[in-house]
Amino acid sequence: HTEQGPLTKMMKPGIGSYDKFKQMFEKYSLEAGKKQFLIPYFIAAHPGTSDEDMMNLAIWLKKNGFRADQVQTFYPSPMATATTMYHTNKNPLRKITRDSETVDIVRGDKRRRLHKAFLRYHDANNWPLLREALKAMGRADLIGNGKHHLIPTFQPMTDGAYVSARKKNSTTVALKPVTPVKGRILTQHTGLPPRDNGSGKPGGKPFARKAR
Repeated sequence: HTEQGPLTKMMKPGIGSYDKFKQMFEKYSLEAGKKQFLIPYFIAAHPGTSDEDMMNLAIWLKKNGFRADQVQTFYPSPMATATTMYHTNKNPLRKITRDSETVDIVRGDKRRRLHKAFLRYHDANNWPLLREALKAMGRADLIGNGKHHLIPTFQPMTDGAYVSARKKNSTTVALKPVTPVKGRILTQHTGLPPRDNGSGKPGGKPFARKAR
């Protein structure tokens, strides 16, 4: 993350440590004559993360030219300190008393989707949710069509569904129209015509595909 709130709950240093490492990485990669890239790993909805924290992370991502495709949303797992926070709303990294710190837990489908949407600020399917949230947070200044804005004012035609990278990169295979039979599900063994598997011939060997 980029913000101190969630970073302290993860027991990680500030984003300044990443900036220093990035400078060293680029310097020594250049000296070695290697073209290498850093890919930061971020998570959404981690205990201790506010909506403003995710907004600031999204701003940092855009400023630094990152467009995350597949992202992770926090989910409590056994034996993890963050899981204790999730279930108790307390921070076990410090002494727990009646008056100790209360940890902000991201619960509820809408709020979890919002945090993930901030990580994928560039996905047009997330823009309606982000516009609504930014206005409610008093940050409508981040909505516009300039380079300094986080999301645009216009909305392209989308089906509203998230499309994974794997699905985006997959080859669409055309199927022959099938006449449904009442009371029966057709398969290739019960009347469904053979699928065109990319060879141009039913049943032929498909073209080889390179991994991406």
